[in-house]
Amino acid sequence: MFTGRHWWEHKALHLGLFVLVVAGAWTLRQTQGTFLLELYQGITRPLQTLQPSPSVEEQRRDARLLELQTRIADLESENEKLQSLLAYVEKKPMSAKPIIARVMGRSADHWWQQVTLNRGTNAGIQQGFIVKADGGLVGLVEAVTPNTSRVLLVSDLKSQVGVTISRTSAKGVLRGDASAQGVLEFYEKVPNVKVGDLVSTSTYSQKYPSSVPVGRIISLDLKKLPASVAKVELFPPIRSLDWVTVYPKPDKPDQEQVNGVSQQPETSNSLLQDSVKNENSGTDRQ
Repeated sequence: MFTGRHWWEHKALHLGLFVLVVAGAWTLRQTQGTFLLELYQGITRPLQTLQPSPSVEEQRRDARLLELQTRIADLESENEKLQSLLAYVEKKPMSAKPIIARVMGRSADHWWQQVTLNRGTNAGIQQGFIVKADGGLVGLVEAVTPNTSRVLLVSDLKSQVGVTISRTSAKGVLRGDASAQGVLEFYEKVPNVKVGDLVSTSTYSQKYPSSVPVGRIISLDLKKLPASVAKVELFPPIRSLDWVTVYPKPDKPDQEQVNGVSQQPETSNSLLQDSVKNENSGTDRQ
């Protein structure tokens, strides 16, 4: 009898433990562990309050570490920009070695008009030098000091650049629009152009070397009088200029006569002559 009772007690104990485990598992599933989490937090909370707060020295050390990490991130970003700019210079060489400069000043009132560079005559920059960045033409150096240069941007309302359409050689004058776009006025009334055509500097320009990328046509108005116009998306990041390259003004022969052959197009369109004249003198401040 004792042995049988002992056996039943043993079985009952196992059954009770099994029920307890099943009930615990069911409760854990229903509460998604909330009860155990609260229990753990209740046990460890007093211990957490006993942990000492960071000392002033530790806070300063952490602040210095964060400052160094920020500087490293900034230096890595600057290095990437310089590597990209150098790669662009090597890919698009000009007749003279470029001077690399950085934008050091920009007025909120003249954001789209001009920028100030951190290099000047001491670095070899002179008035009339060409300024480029990733994407193409940025503008023209209009004033210099020994250590700074002021650049008239292509986005300035006063800026005028002789340009051509790469696909068809249609030509015109690109004027700044105080934005990341420009307005292209064509010499022809109905030019052979379409949306998406690429725009670069023209051989008729006396200020800029030819074939420098400028932008892409994003809209057309072929009914505009007296000549058709287009909106051009400027390639260089005018809105966020940082590093740029500066080149000497190109030496160009007389536009009227090269080796005894006239370089003006065979047209009597006075708009062409007036536009070229404007481009060549409209922004000169020499």
